[in-house]
Formats: sequence, C-alpha cells, structure tokens
Amino acid sequence: MTAELVRGQNHTLPQTRLEIRVSAGTPVVAGATLGDERGTVHGIEWIAHPGSPQLPGVEVSKQAAADHRLAVDLDAVPAAVHRVTVLLALPMEVGGPVRFGAVAAPFVAVTGLEGTEIATFTLTGLDAESAVAALELYRRQGDWKVRAVGQGYAGGLAAMLADQGVTGAAELARSIHEAVARGMARSVAPPPPRTPEGDRVRHTAGIGEPAPPVAPPAGPAPTRPPAATGPTADSTAGGPTAGPSAGPGTGPISYAHPRRQATAPPPTAPPAEPGRPAQPVAGDATGWSMEERLYNQVWGMFEDLARTTAAYRSAVDFAESRMDQELDRALSDPRNRIGGAGDRARQEARAKRDQLTDRAREALDRDLAQLAAESAVVEPALPAAFAAWDNPVWHAYRVPMEIPMALRIGDLHLPENSDLHIPLLVRLPLERGIWVDSGRTASEAAALTDTDRLRRLAMDNAVAHAARLLAVYPAGEFSVHVIDAAGSAAAALAPLVNSGVLAGPPAAGAGGVASVLARLTRRVDLVQMAIRAGAADSLPPDLDTAEQLLIVNDFPHGFDDRAVTQLRYLADEGPSVGVHLLMVADREDASAYGPVLDPLWRSLLRITPVADDHLADPWVGHAWTYEPLGMPAGSRVLEQVLAQVAAARRTGRRP
Repeated sequence: MTAELVRGQNHTLPQTRLEIRVSAGTPVVAGATLGDERGTVHGIEWIAHPGSPQLPGVEVSKQAAADHRLAVDLDAVPAAVHRVTVLLALPMEVGGPVRFGAVAAPFVAVTGLEGTEIATFTLTGLDAESAVAALELYRRQGDWKVRAVGQGYAGGLAAMLADQGVTGAAELARSIHEAVARGMARSVAPPPPRTPEGDRVRHTAGIGEPAPPVAPPAGPAPTRPPAATGPTADSTAGGPTAGPSAGPGTGPISYAHPRRQATAPPPTAPPAEPGRPAQPVAGDATGWSMEERLYNQVWGMFEDLARTTAAYRSAVDFAESRMDQELDRALSDPRNRIGGAGDRARQEARAKRDQLTDRAREALDRDLAQLAAESAVVEPALPAAFAAWDNPVWHAYRVPMEIPMALRIGDLHLPENSDLHIPLLVRLPLERGIWVDSGRTASEAAALTDTDRLRRLAMDNAVAHAARLLAVYPAGEFSVHVIDAAGSAAAALAPLVNSGVLAGPPAAGAGGVASVLARLTRRVDLVQMAIRAGAADSLPPDLDTAEQLLIVNDFPHGFDDRAVTQLRYLADEGPSVGVHLLMVADREDASAYGPVLDPLWRSLLRITPVADDHLADPWVGHAWTYEPLGMPAGSRVLEQVLAQVAAARRTGRRP
C-alpha cells in the first residue's frame, strides 16, 4: 500500500533499489546530494546534477524536464553516506518561471523498479522559493527510510547547497544552471501536452510471447514511466519492466509510453496471426485529422526509440558493473589470486556479463524491428510538410489552403541502428529560430569536408528550409527576406531569387543589413503594441501581416553593434509575433563578441549541413545524430515547388 506522506513524515523502505519519480508540470532541475550523519555534504563529488549526473548508487537526469526518473541503489552508496537528499530547482537562465508559487505543486514518488509506488509526496505551500529539498532517504539503525522534507529556498540552488555545508555553493549553482541552459538549448522541444483523447495508440508486439529477461540497470533509465514504458522488456531481477502487472520473466514487450492507451487495433489494421506482432498501420494514433494522427505517431516512434535504447544501455551498464563487482569479490581473497581459481572466476563473471548483454540486445533488436516496420509504412503516408524531398507526395504538390501542424527539418538516428531514421518535426508557426552551423564541428562528416564546402552546404540547407516553409503556407501568408552582406551566397540563393518568391532582393552591405533589420524590428514593435492595446485592426495599411522569415548568411559580416542588438531582439521577441530567424553562421566568426551572443545561440535550434550528433531528445537526453534532408540527385522538385508558390503569389489564389 502506498504511503501518502506529508511534510516531516517518514516511512520505512522495503527495498534498496528504487526510482524517484518527479512530475512538476514545468521543466525543473533534479539533483541529489549525499550527506553524512549530520546531513553535511563533503564536497562537489557528493552532488549529482545535470552536469555530473552519476554518483555511486545515484544517477539523475542530464537535463531539465517536467518529468524525471532518478535511480537509487542504496546498497551501492559509500558507507560514510547516511542521507540521500533529492533536490529540485527551477532553471534560472532559460526564461521560464522563477518561483515555485507560479507553477503546479511538484509531485514526488518513491517506487520500486517494477513501478510499484512505496511513498508519495506533493510539495504544496511553496511560493517565492526557486529551489526545494523534496525528500531524503536516510539510514536509521541499519534500515533505510524516506522522509518528506519540502524545505524551500528563496535564495535558490545556491542557498540550498550552502545550507548543506557545500563550499563554493554559489559558483557550483551557477555552473549547474549554465549546464542546464546548454542542455535545453540542444534539446528538441517536445510536442505540446495532449489530452487522453489525443494520445497515440500502439499495438503490443508478440502477444502471448514472453520477452527475454533483461538485467536491472546499474544506473537509471531515468525517464522510464510509471506503468508502461516503451519499448522495454520484463526482468527477472527487478529491472526495466513492461509494468507492475508483469510477472518475473513473463509478459510481452510493451510499446506504450506515458499517456498512451492500450486499445484494440484500428479497423484498418490487418488481423495479427496468433503469437505474432500486429502489423503496423500509418496513422496508428488518435487525433482530429490524419495529419494530427501521423504527427502523434512520429513523435511516439521518437519517444519509443529513446526509451528502448535507454533500457538497453542501462542493462549493458549493469552487466558490466556486476561483472566488476563479482571480480572484485572473487579476487579480494588471496587464495583466488593464484592457480586456476582466479581464471575460473574471471571466466564465470564474463560469461554472465555476456549472457545479460545478449539478452538485452535480443530485446532491443525485437523492439527495433517493430519500429522499423512501422517506419516503413509511415514514411510513404506522410503529407508534404512531414515528408522527405524524395517522397512522391512532392510531385503532386499543390499550394495548401491552411498551415500544417509541423514541418520536417531533418532526420534523427541513434548508433544502435543507424538505418532507423525518425523525422524531426518542429511545430508551426516556429517557436524558436534556426541556426545552420556552417563551422567545423567535431563530427566525422564535418572533419572530412573542407571549410568552403561546409559553408556552401549550410546555405543550401537554409534555402531548402525556406522553400519548405514557403511551400507549406497558404499563398501570401509567408514572406522571406535575405541578408547576404558580402554577396557570397548568390549561387545558393538562385532558386529563391529566380523563382521570385522573395519579399525583395537579398540585402547586401551594411546599409542593406540596417534597412532589413529596421523594417522587421518596426513590424515586431507595431504588432506587439497592437496586441497589448487590443487594437490589432489598427495596424498601418503598409504593414505585411504575413509570417516573416529572415535568412542571415555569414553572420556577423556586415553587422555593427546596433545591428547585432536588433538581431538579438528579433530572435527573442520575433517568434511570438510572426517574425522568425534562419541564421547561417560559424560561431567562431563571432567570437569577438564573447559571451554577449551566448543568449542568441542558445535561443536558436542548432542544426548542421552534415551529419552531427549534437541534438538531445526531451525524455532521456541521448545524443542523436542529426542528418539534413538531402535533395535527390538530378531532381528539380525544389524549382517546381517554388514555381507553384510564385504563381500562386502572382495570381493571389491557389492553383
């Protein structure tokens, strides 16, 4: 039975391998500190936080999120540790809420690895506090207990760490917030919350077939959901499971992630043979339209792949950790260090490691096969806004009557299966600008590409994104401006210039830069004033009310300090009033500005013209390889699409 704790109440823990599950409704930073009998934290090496997420027996999330899964193995914490305190803090450098009184009360649950709740605590009564010690796990006469703390700190993370005896608490808190800001900047924004009616439905694979057991993780799969995670496998030892109802070593792999419902297959789905997975179907999600169902399905595939990979990596880490522990125990006896006993111990430990790893890989391969089968039927069914350039849907393109839900800007994949690509969809209208990084990154593809070609590929990539945006908006509802101060992108811009879809010729030189920025800044100011005054119908007649996109090539060439300030203003304030930024830049070129431009880079979604593993998912924080959408060799689909857009703009109607 679950113990519902109130502030100050404690409860005995029946086991030592636990998950701490946090639900906050808004992104929060989750961390943990290890303290002695008095609760004193002896140095930064006793603090787990997003910049340093692992400690012996504790692992926390690598980034801020609304939901967290922290893994705790109390048998593995050092003997000197008597308290494990779970900390929550609001991110301070990302423009979100700055006090817990402005957000929903965080909810914390202590659960077993199978998902059964042991104790819960809702942190009510918080107001000006921006950090809180949520609960603590503590030793008492050889047993472990949990206490609901709920101690908030108006002084934030620094005050909370100082209260626990941490030296240099302010500097540490600052570094944690900076790490969180960097992590949120590289994270793909999750889709907006959906009501149960909008949840996606996935079929269960292998009905009636037991999944192979997978070892429990050494660290957490920190974002595993409470009941059904997708996709993971059952465990014989309390590891990743399909849910609390799954018995040891039994039950199918579950493809249900949080907020999904287990329902019957849609009527269009072919019947599954007994003992075989149901055949995947495009649009296998709920929604008001086929577009919404496909959008939800793609995001469900993204989350499923993130979670099943997390479960696999966690199981492999556990297998390695257990092998090391068994070897340490066996070889700590001097009698086993000579003769054949030591060799036999090593062989047995490695054999167990290999067995656990093979079982984990078998479960992963099964999940990947199901996701690959789903991808094979979803890709051909995607609408133009979600489709790659080689999809036949582009050959039947017509200017749309309404704005789509989202736009595809590339593909994502993980090293466990580089052939399984997930479309990267961003919501429309764009909620943040895009930065195409033309610099030499650490990726292998960038290292093999010379600097001039990288810059050309980056601009080609930006032009393709601009063309997609023009193509998916109704005629006359999207305008594109270009700043090419040095005129170096004439060849790449040719499709946009020759088709006549630009709002004006590309701006060159310092005068052109100033003119375009002044015009767009004026638009942002006027629309904001009209919205605040409730007088949207009083805008000047010469103001273009269509969504605006500004392409900036080779930043900061041609920009003085005033122009840089205006660009930062557009990046911050523009998206809310329909002005969006698409920058092509090498950050090294702007290094003279130092940290002044850090907020600008963080505000933009960074993508690359070649494959690069810099993006993170919002659930687990894997490093995903981003690949830009390539144009088929010899294809003229870009020119054909832009010609239709231009024709619709000239005639004022949709063909």
